Amino acid sequence: MGEARKVGEVRAAADAGVNLPALRSHNTALVLDLLRRAGVEGISRLELAERTGLTPQAVSKITGRLRDAGLAAEAGRRASTGGKPRTVLRLVPEAGHAVGVHLDRDALRLVLVNLAGTVVGERYTDVDLGAGAEAVVAAVAGEVEALVDGWARGGGGRSGTDADADADAVAAGPGADAARPGTDAMAARHGADAVTAGPGADAVVAGPGADADVSGRTGWTPVNSPTVWDRSTPSRRTDPAPEAAPPTYPAPPPGATAGSPLPPPGVAAGPPAQAPGATPAPPTAATPFPPPPLLGVGVALPGPLDHTRGVLHRVTGFAEWDGFPLRDALGERLGVPVAVDKDTNAAALGLAVAGERGSFAYLHLGTGLGAGLVIDGVVRRGARTAAGEFGHQVVQLDGPPCDCGDRGCVEALCLTAVSRGDLAEAARVLGIAAGNLVALLDIDLVLLGGRTVTGAPEMFLRGVGAVLDERARRAGEPPVPVRTVPGDIAEGAAQLVLAPLFGRADA
Repeated sequence: MGEARKVGEVRAAADAGVNLPALRSHNTALVLDLLRRAGVEGISRLELAERTGLTPQAVSKITGRLRDAGLAAEAGRRASTGGKPRTVLRLVPEAGHAVGVHLDRDALRLVLVNLAGTVVGERYTDVDLGAGAEAVVAAVAGEVEALVDGWARGGGGRSGTDADADADAVAAGPGADAARPGTDAMAARHGADAVTAGPGADAVVAGPGADADVSGRTGWTPVNSPTVWDRSTPSRRTDPAPEAAPPTYPAPPPGATAGSPLPPPGVAAGPPAQAPGATPAPPTAATPFPPPPLLGVGVALPGPLDHTRGVLHRVTGFAEWDGFPLRDALGERLGVPVAVDKDTNAAALGLAVAGERGSFAYLHLGTGLGAGLVIDGVVRRGARTAAGEFGHQVVQLDGPPCDCGDRGCVEALCLTAVSRGDLAEAARVLGIAAGNLVALLDIDLVLLGGRTVTGAPEMFLRGVGAVLDERARRAGEPPVPVRTVPGDIAEGAAQLVLAPLFGRADA
């Protein structure tokens, strides 16, 4: 496993790395991914060397850079079979964050996610994709700012009334100057390194490292908040139990600036330390925490679109978006890297990162119908990001017209059945289309999601499962299993930014 190991042999290994300067970023990503997978228990340098095929010296250099950047920290010591105990390292999840945006035809959901993929903040509001590009982009930018600022201020985010005002602005059209943050302002909030460096392992190592796990909100949702939005029905609030107490946070260290490291609640930040016995004070609008180091923003929305260039095509039902450079437009407003993909691809990526293996299709039925395809563990978009336009396969030649201009598309048939309350028929049609996909791609698993499915999961499981079971019986094959999943598209959108840091080339 030393320097003499051939490059081809190392690349063939599942987690293998190579000791070449040109692949420093690749090797760093391998180590970061193993640290992420190890969780809070951590992993030793020796184990990292064994898993990657890198030399112990190379691993020491990489982990040293990661520690210097605040991305890795010691997690204790572990007994060894001989010699002194091994030092165990862990990922510092709070050292970097990404915002994931799910821009649907009528709703907007955003999440703030740390390096471990944990959601630490969330916003939700109505939106009209037909209000025009300027108004929609302004609203998305404003919500991103509100989400990040709300996290930083620990309760100083905008109120629900402000969020409603954003929705009204979208409906009214363009002209919301307040929702147009400038590049300089965003750079000041997150530090120049975090803003100018694009996604990539070296960019993360070069950027500021923060160790913060603080949250609070007015009009946004932190993790473990006493007041949360029910994810299945975002407009319904779940009130806290009477005994729930609001969290308290340590005051920011003296002299802290944007992008400076921050401690999690109850952990000292190091010199200068808080005086013994002092009561931690929650942040206020006058003394906000520095915002989390923001690595970028991932946006997921209905297709078709060009993932590589971040340009939209004729979004079904909204032809006016054809040719709009969403990635560049939003990136210019925010001053941070932006990635754009179809909603179903983002969901599929999120599922793969979370541990779904093999070849599967994620079928999303909400305001439209589409599929995200993962073949042999890799998200497959096709040559033009057109793979997965699942909803526009024609299954009835004289069927109802579809917004795409054709007739008898699966999407049109499903949505027509849903509109008249016939969910059993919608599930049957979805099952027929899923059977076509199984026959075409020979996938291992079908996953169902989207607001229509989550509203009646058992109905869709039975309907789709029955069609696939009958198809398998006729073919003399075992049936392909069907499951429902949350289909958290905003979380998957955040992985468009985060996943490349850990070596995924399909983000």
